[in-house]
Order: sequence, then C-alpha cells, then structure tokens
Amino acid sequence: MAKLIVSDVDVQDKKVLMRADFNVPVKNNEITNDNRIVAALPTIKYIIEHHGKLILLSHLGRVKSDADKKELTLKPVAERLSELLNQDVKFVSVNEGSELESAIAAMNDGDVILMENTRFQDIDNDFGKRESKNDPKLGEYWASLGDVFVNDAFGTAHRSHASNVGIASAMKAAGKPVAAGFLMEKEIKFLGNAVENPVHPFVTILGGAKVSDKIAVIDNLIPKSDHILIGGGMAYTFLAAQGHKIGTSLFEEDRVPMAKELLEKAGDKIVLPVDHVVASEFSNDANHEVTDGVDIPDNMMALDIGPKTIKLFEETLKGAKTVVWNGPMGAFEMSNFANGTLQVGKALGELDGATTIVGGGDSTAAVQQLGIADQLTHISTGGGASLEYLEGKELPGIASISDK
Repeated sequence: MAKLIVSDVDVQDKKVLMRADFNVPVKNNEITNDNRIVAALPTIKYIIEHHGKLILLSHLGRVKSDADKKELTLKPVAERLSELLNQDVKFVSVNEGSELESAIAAMNDGDVILMENTRFQDIDNDFGKRESKNDPKLGEYWASLGDVFVNDAFGTAHRSHASNVGIASAMKAAGKPVAAGFLMEKEIKFLGNAVENPVHPFVTILGGAKVSDKIAVIDNLIPKSDHILIGGGMAYTFLAAQGHKIGTSLFEEDRVPMAKELLEKAGDKIVLPVDHVVASEFSNDANHEVTDGVDIPDNMMALDIGPKTIKLFEETLKGAKTVVWNGPMGAFEMSNFANGTLQVGKALGELDGATTIVGGGDSTAAVQQLGIADQLTHISTGGGASLEYLEGKELPGIASISDK
C-alpha cells in the first residue's frame, strides 16, 4: 500500500510537526558530520516554501542522566540548520510546557522551531522512559501541538517511540494527516523495492563483525538474491563452518551450526573470501601479509579480504541490476585493512544501469571517502532500521504513516 507523502498534504498556514533524524555526532557542542541534517533539508524546505509553520522534533544520542544533557542538547543542530536554510531556526530549550506552546502560538507561515531533545523525556519525569517507551500521553501532547504530522526519520523507523508512533496514533485518532517526508519516501522506495521486487541479477553484499547481526537478513534474502557476497568478520564464521582454518580471526563459535544451515539453504549463492590480508594482531601497525588461499595460519588473524577475493567480488557484481551493500569487508577503520571495503565501493560506483543501495556507517563512510556518493542510487540513513527492513520486518515508524 502506497503511503501518504508530505506533497500530498496541504501544509499552508498549518502547524506541521516533523520528526527528523538529527542524531548527528557532536563534540564539545560542535557538529562533526551534518549529513543527517542535510538529508532532511528537502522536506524542511518544501514545508517552508509551501507556507507551513514547521515544528521539528528529534532525539540526539543516549540520554541516561542529567549529566548527559549538556553534550546532547539540540541547540548546535538549530544553529547549523539556520546556516543551511539561511533563515532563523528558533531553538526552544524544552519539549513540553508553556514556553514551547507560546513559541508555537507566535509562529508565522514559513517559521521554523526546533524543540529540545525528545530523549530528555526519558529522565525529566517521574514516569520512566516516556519517549522510548512510547507513553501515549506524551504522544497525545505532542500531537496536540500540530495540524499535520510528517515522519522523515527513517533512522528510528524500527522503534515504537512517542515521537514517531505515539504522535502518529494520536494524530490519526484526531482525524489529522500523517505523512512521510521525502527522505522516508526514498527509503521505502529503494530499500522496499530491493527487498520486495528487485530487478535481477540482484546481488547482496554483507560485511561487519558478527553473523548474528545479519542472520535474519541472509535468511530473508537467500530466495531473492542471485548472489550474496560476504566479507568482514562474519565471513570467518562461515569459513569455519566449511572446515577451513581461520587462525585467530574473529568468529562466533556458537553460530557455526547456523552458518552451516545458511550455506546449505543458499547453495552456490553465497560467495566467501578466497584469500585474506592477515596480521599477527588487531593493530594498524602489525606486520601483515596476503594469504595464498582460503586457509589462515594458526598465529594470524584476517583483517581484510585479499586481492583474489576483490577480483572475485568484482566479477560477481558485473551485470548486476540491483545491489544492496551493508557492512565493511574488513577493519575499515585501520588504513592498512581498508582496501577491500574501498574496492567494493569503487566497483559499485562503476556499475552501469544498476540500482545501488548502501547502508551502514562504514559502508557509507567508504563511498564518501571515495567521492562516489553521487554515483550511487541511494545511501540509507538508517543503520538498525535498514537492517530490519532487509530482514523483511514491518517497521512501526513506517506502518504508522497513513496510507494514500
């Protein structure tokens, strides 16, 4: 069922509540990466240009105590957003009460307000985690502040929180529209189509440390994918399941039986590394070398895929029409073991006529480092949300948006 989009709704002279994902890295009240703010701009600008009164909500970080408040205030986000929009964004240092209500009452069409971190509600009261436990009274309160709700925060779509599902439920109960923003629309379109209706050949690339993080993704995508390329630490659990020597490489011993089951189910669809960059310890300064084949010496650990594997993965990708990539091929954070991840990113950027979708922090960092982000179809803003979407799960943040 197609979802209602912000462009389907009349926002003129309306108070538009928008859940954004401004969960950006902040150090000493300075934003070190504003990608998520930039990603929300199309929806924000649309509402401003169509004369809505925009009231923004977002969380930032993990708020566990009052001591976290100083570092996790959204004030720096309001300042950065003001610069990006070239207009004043009023920051309200609370997210409930008369100060917020007065600020909203004084708004003119095209004005923008950003209220304080929604997660402060998890510590600012006597009722427990009101935001992250989806307290219905909090959702109802926030919903009462607006005429329209726009959810553009795919990064929290896998969570049922007061600031997404709670507001949506209360808005619907009051007969008010609940729409997806343009960023959420893109995530539904590209990730959803990749999972439900991919153009073949469809290749999935999975990396990262743990098989346990991706079991459900692999299981869901085996019948849909033509090939599943596996790198990173999770590859060594699969290689162990095949009886190969993996030295001191990271692996999950308790997941070996599951890896065997997935290998049997997938047949020849799963493609594993055939050589590795190995080192004596987990350090960028450690002596490292490339193995001749699959087996790894007893005193060495694999920290990246080797040149033969890179070539194998590149060959497998040729002719692909849909590619989804989530997770690095090695210890990408260390320069001596970043090549595999970078080469996979480069191969994606060179594919002709393919829908290429990238998700996950290190995968995204790789394509940005290569400068090929604009050569890819879509870079997902949701880590956990994109994984759960690839697992085929219904995400509560998406389910709560009105159908057209």
